[in-house]
Amino acid sequence: MLDFGAKQDLPTVLLIDDDLVSREVMATVLTMSGYTVHTAAGGDESLQLLAAGECAPDVILMDAQMPGLSGSRLITQLRTRTRATVYAISGSNPPEDVVAASDGFLLKPFGADALNRLLEEHAAQSKPSTTPSLVADEPVVNTETLAQLRAIMPESAVREIYAAVVADLGRKINALQIAFAMRNTAEIRRIGHAIKGGCAMAGAQQAARLGAILETSAGPSSVPQSGNHLDNSSALLKDLRAASLNLKRMLEVEFPA
Repeated sequence: MLDFGAKQDLPTVLLIDDDLVSREVMATVLTMSGYTVHTAAGGDESLQLLAAGECAPDVILMDAQMPGLSGSRLITQLRTRTRATVYAISGSNPPEDVVAASDGFLLKPFGADALNRLLEEHAAQSKPSTTPSLVADEPVVNTETLAQLRAIMPESAVREIYAAVVADLGRKINALQIAFAMRNTAEIRRIGHAIKGGCAMAGAQQAARLGAILETSAGPSSVPQSGNHLDNSSALLKDLRAASLNLKRMLEVEFPA
């Protein structure tokens, strides 16, 4: 059982899955843990439930690949009707657009512990994070590195470098979201190392520092993770997205198309 306190403090869950067995097993696990659970067999049915006011979910668990309205299109529709946190669930790695559109990912098959941990992390998001956030007044790009690049190549070439860094960060953020959901510490360290190295070469200071945090926060894969940055994955991903957005804005200002 989960230690969330009184039942009224537990998030209400909307579970969307076209597979009857998967849907019933997950709904039973959640109900036995004290959650209020609503279920839908597909995207259209879930939207009808929301439109009718039959449920007001705090968390939505949705299969990433279903017949009819599904994937990122369904997530877009859900976000126009509710402020619930949306987690994708799938038997294989979901499409990149689903990863980017959702707030997290859980790989099937999963047991009660994995499902409970995902919802515990959702509940913890309302608490102050201990993860180091973006440092105030930290430069987006190291000015010396930028000057050096401008001294040895045309402006168009420098712009291409930073555009490539922004695009690569987007791909790595999507991969990190999956790695965090799967608690894959080795993959988190690998991606963090790649972000640190690549961004440092381009002088992308904010992103490089966050990459270093990711590389060291997971720790050895053989050591149980507790009380480290894995427990603040949402905050770290938010900071990394902010650093990527800052870099994109810098690109638009310094190198207008």
